[in-house]
Amino acid sequence: MTLPHHNLAAWQRADDLFIDIHALTQNVFPREERYELSSQLRRAAYSVPANIVEGTQRKFPKESFHFCSIASASLAEVGYGLHAARRLGYLTADQYADWEARIVAIAAPLNGLMHRYRMGMRLEPQRGAIAREGRRP
Repeated sequence: MTLPHHNLAAWQRADDLFIDIHALTQNVFPREERYELSSQLRRAAYSVPANIVEGTQRKFPKESFHFCSIASASLAEVGYGLHAARRLGYLTADQYADWEARIVAIAAPLNGLMHRYRMGMRLEPQRGAIAREGRRP
C-alpha cells in the first residue's frame, strides 16, 4: 500500500535530505559536534519529512497547512545549520552550494503543497492526489 505522502516530491526529497544529513553529521562533522550542531541539524532535518507526513494525515486543510508550515520552518533551520557548518569549516563553499540547492528543491514543492492547503484542498488518501475539501474521494 502506498501512503499519500509517498507520491509527494516535497516528502521524497525531504526524506532523502534527512538520510544524507544524518550521514554528513556522522561522517564529516567533528566528534565534538555530536551533541551540538550535529544533533540539532539531524532533528531539524527529521522534522521536515515527519511534519509533511503528519500534515497529509490531517482531516482539514488548515491543519495540514499548519504541519507543512512547521516543515518549512524546520527546512529553514536546516539551511541555517548548514550555513553554520560552512562558516565553521566543516563544509567547503561548493559542498554548501550543493546543500543549498537541495534545500531550494524541497522548498518549491513544499510551498506548492502549502498553497493548495491554503486554498482549501486536501490529499485524497488513495492516491496522494489533491482534492477540494468536501469532495468525496
